Amino acid sequence: MPETTPDTTQSTALAADRKLDPADADACERLARTLCTRGDDQVDSPEWVARARDAWEDLPLPLRREVRRFRRHSGPHGTLVIGGLPVDQAALPATPTVPGSVQRQATISAAVLTMVACGLGEPLAYLAEKSGALVQDVVPVPGQETFHGNAGSVPLSFHTENGFHPHPPDYVIFLCLRADHDQIAGMRIAGIRQALPLLTPAGRQALFAPEFITTPPPSFGPGAAATESDVKPRPVLSGAAEDPDIRMAQLVTTPLTPRAAAALTEFGRACETTARTLRLTPGDLVVIDNRVTVHGRTAFHPRYDGADRWLQRTYVTTDLRRSRDHRPHDGHILAR
Repeated sequence: MPETTPDTTQSTALAADRKLDPADADACERLARTLCTRGDDQVDSPEWVARARDAWEDLPLPLRREVRRFRRHSGPHGTLVIGGLPVDQAALPATPTVPGSVQRQATISAAVLTMVACGLGEPLAYLAEKSGALVQDVVPVPGQETFHGNAGSVPLSFHTENGFHPHPPDYVIFLCLRADHDQIAGMRIAGIRQALPLLTPAGRQALFAPEFITTPPPSFGPGAAATESDVKPRPVLSGAAEDPDIRMAQLVTTPLTPRAAAALTEFGRACETTARTLRLTPGDLVVIDNRVTVHGRTAFHPRYDGADRWLQRTYVTTDLRRSRDHRPHDGHILAR
């Protein structure tokens, strides 16, 4: 397994941007527990999501204020980190080790994730990824160390989530349940608002041209064939020239012209130069604006002893209706 190297070119953020005070954290936990009181509470049921949506309104004001401000403008890094969220750490089971691990049963952490997702918009999932679960485990899996996705433990390159799809998520939310043993695993983030000034005019022009194809990531499985409309050439950058959106995954975005290849390399260098590395601790909530920020991961060393790194993740859309043709029965899962 590759050894990690010192992070000498990027800034490292060890602490949250904000941290809930103990009284607010206790209030969050009490509210989350109200969503876990029935023995048959299922995270993916529309009724449970509706309860979580209502419960969002009762979360402590400081948390709701930070999330709402971030929704209006996600700032220079396109990332919000809030510490001190409840994860019921004393009652956590062993870190899952099976492929495709998800959270179907309501838990404190799943309730926190879903309430915040409802504060940002609506939770979203893709049937071809992690069996369409709204709350997904990000854990190392034995034998998949070199997998370029959430089950691996080698470095994960920069990407936006599901940029190949007609309806990628607007936000990605992570909640740390356990840190890795050595506390070296880092979530790497880089935002276009800091990378853009480093691009040459020619590079910007090429990145705005439809000269790139992005295919489904490995997490969608080997049988996840994209449709013709999904893999049509698209630009990496789109929207306002001064504050564009990104659709890119270094592993699965292919440039179609020499200038596109040069521009993608230039963009990758700009991301490396401006990247930050977040060292997450239990209770840290990370909200990433998937429209303007790419993320990745440093390498770490799992032990598969039940106490490995464990994050949970959910996707969010700010406009559920725009994907109506992809969601059977007006649910939260994109079937295609």
